[in-house]
Amino acid sequence: MSYKAIVIGGSAGGVEALETILPALPENFGLPILVVQHLHPSDDGSFARHLARASRLPVVEPCDKERIEPGRVYAAPANYHMLVERDGTISLSVDKRVNWSRPSIDVLFESAARAWREAVIAVILSGANADGTEGMRAVKSAGGLTIAQDPAGAGNPVMPRAAIDAGAVAEVLGMEEIGRRLVEIGMRSAEPKPSME
Repeated sequence: MSYKAIVIGGSAGGVEALETILPALPENFGLPILVVQHLHPSDDGSFARHLARASRLPVVEPCDKERIEPGRVYAAPANYHMLVERDGTISLSVDKRVNWSRPSIDVLFESAARAWREAVIAVILSGANADGTEGMRAVKSAGGLTIAQDPAGAGNPVMPRAAIDAGAVAEVLGMEEIGRRLVEIGMRSAEPKPSME
């Protein structure tokens, strides 16, 4: 299977997981990564700057209608839902909170499932509520790959455990294993396809 993108969601303990996963990805990683981390409403971009220091890939807080490019990390800004549009752009929304959160993991994952269908990978990380469970269901129903951080190693196990208990998870991996798995998948997806000419 050739994948087009990765979506990642986390809350309490999610930053620590991202600090392990993102540094594992090489500079030539071929897929875009869209991240929703539950943020304090006053966050002024410091989360994206923090991820940029941990990642070999460029990390940006996207603007509305920004085109999604391979090998970039898009960190949802505080107070905005981040959605994927079918034309390959990002949409930012100030619609009501979902699961008490804006940005919401469910909103990102469900939009990614609609846009990319079976060609998306969804990863749910440590967190203290069930945001992301419905989004993981949507990705799995669309034929995409769903991965949960092992609750045993999560800073807060509630979020990955909720997705696992809902039957929405295909693979349960530790933080280091998630990084290695994404590299394996991402490099395979980026391999040049035989010419059709």
